[in-house]
Amino acid sequence: MSVLKLCHVDKVYGERENQVKALRDINIQVKEGEFIAIVGTSGSGKSTLLNLVGGLDTPTNGKILVKGREIGSLTRKELTIFRRRNIGFVFQNYSLMPVLNVYDNVALPVTFDKGKHVNHGYIEELLKELGLFEQRFRYPTELSGGQQQRVAIARALVNKPAIILADEPTGNLDSVTTVEVIGLLKSSSRRYNQTILMVTHNEGIAQICDRMIHIEDGRVCTDRCQFLQKGGDVLC
Repeated sequence: MSVLKLCHVDKVYGERENQVKALRDINIQVKEGEFIAIVGTSGSGKSTLLNLVGGLDTPTNGKILVKGREIGSLTRKELTIFRRRNIGFVFQNYSLMPVLNVYDNVALPVTFDKGKHVNHGYIEELLKELGLFEQRFRYPTELSGGQQQRVAIARALVNKPAIILADEPTGNLDSVTTVEVIGLLKSSSRRYNQTILMVTHNEGIAQICDRMIHIEDGRVCTDRCQFLQKGGDVLC
């Protein structure tokens, strides 16, 4: 079942001689539960793609469907609610609220959603799963980089979104913590059957994902499933 579909998506910034074509005729279909790496050189359009899927920006042409809903057809209010309930974000700089402790940072997306019951049991389960329960009353400044990124992952998972968008989630982490965070993302994807789109410049990290989408000059140049058996990658 497809949870995400991009149909002939273009993104153009500026006008006339200042025009920049960030994305060109992007066609991608993503199944529920896939863990996908989006790779490419700096400026290739990776983060732009994530911003469009997350409804943080709008395409110049084409359609983006999340769980069958064309997000471009939603009003601003409808999009805000839809995004909060269906899409989780994990950023390179963590983007935690410094005045809130770990527990309240994780619970924040749920408390924003007025009328939605806060499942404290689920939040505690997430914190235990991610090794954060003992730090639940600490503040971001009292945590290591790896711990802060775990909090960001828990916050992305708390609303049980269909899709998690991760933009260079290990960019500020050392190699050991990087392996731990990617392992957490992958295990979370399997456990909660959530789809993850992760932008990364690290091809080694990309190789452990289910699928790798390579973007250059705003175009998808390779879309590959990863196979561990003899024979290597095959084109999807």
